[in-house]
Amino acid sequence: MASVMQFFSTILDYLRLITIADMIDIAIMAFVIYKGIILLQRTKAVSVAKALLLIFVVMWVSYQFNLNAVNFVLSKAMELGLLALVIIFQPEIRRFLERMGSNNLSLYRVFRGSSAPSSELEAAINETVEAFGEMSKNKVGALMVFERDTDLTNIISSGTPFQSTVTSELLKNIFFPKAPLHDGAVVVRKGKIAAAGCMLPMSESMNLSKELGMRHRAGLGMSERSDAVVILVSEETGAISVVVHGNLRRHLSPETLGRVLRNELLPHEEVVTEKIRKRTLLFWQGRSKKGEEK
Repeated sequence: MASVMQFFSTILDYLRLITIADMIDIAIMAFVIYKGIILLQRTKAVSVAKALLLIFVVMWVSYQFNLNAVNFVLSKAMELGLLALVIIFQPEIRRFLERMGSNNLSLYRVFRGSSAPSSELEAAINETVEAFGEMSKNKVGALMVFERDTDLTNIISSGTPFQSTVTSELLKNIFFPKAPLHDGAVVVRKGKIAAAGCMLPMSESMNLSKELGMRHRAGLGMSERSDAVVILVSEETGAISVVVHGNLRRHLSPETLGRVLRNELLPHEEVVTEKIRKRTLLFWQGRSKKGEEK
């Protein structure tokens, strides 16, 4: 019992030594490690990270058992390996820095008022789903980007500027095969079309399926460099796809597309409220039908 009390007393003594600066230091390091893990999961760095971990384990074992030659070779390899990693992961490092530079600070977003009213976003989503459903049936190629926190001004400046409400008819006209802007992407900012005919960066991944055309590669490239939500229609198959954080979801129905867009673009409270509203409406419609049958 005395040893247990001494143990807790030692812990309390250590806790008293922790200052506010220490807590901030720990929080920053935890955030950096968390972001590093997410970056590893989204890139080809996972296999390299496993290899590095294996090398560290072998180095530790060689040190414990006095395997001096092995330890010396591995230590020198690690010194050169740091430079090699910078060269190998240069695209990933560049994309990471681009996203850091283009992400708006939260305080700046508050004063700028970057988020659109939920009603405007909801209307834009409904019009988009309607347009993409029809373009999917007619196999009309389309590519659309919804801006979120990452600033897309450089992408918007590459196209023809708009300041228009998102409507189904306008989207179908923009992506009409003979229209001058149909080959580029439409960028939506604050629930409104900011530009059309925009050029998107291509994905640099070498592991993409050969089935994916230029639109899919452009959508993946945009998603890899930002937190934008990218949606597209394949001109060959008419399949609807969504790309978020470099993850491609293909062959979606218009209904699924609407759910994905609401989950990604609308605040969580708005999504829950919309689901409750629809379920309540269906409930009362069912009650009214039963009343009519009686």
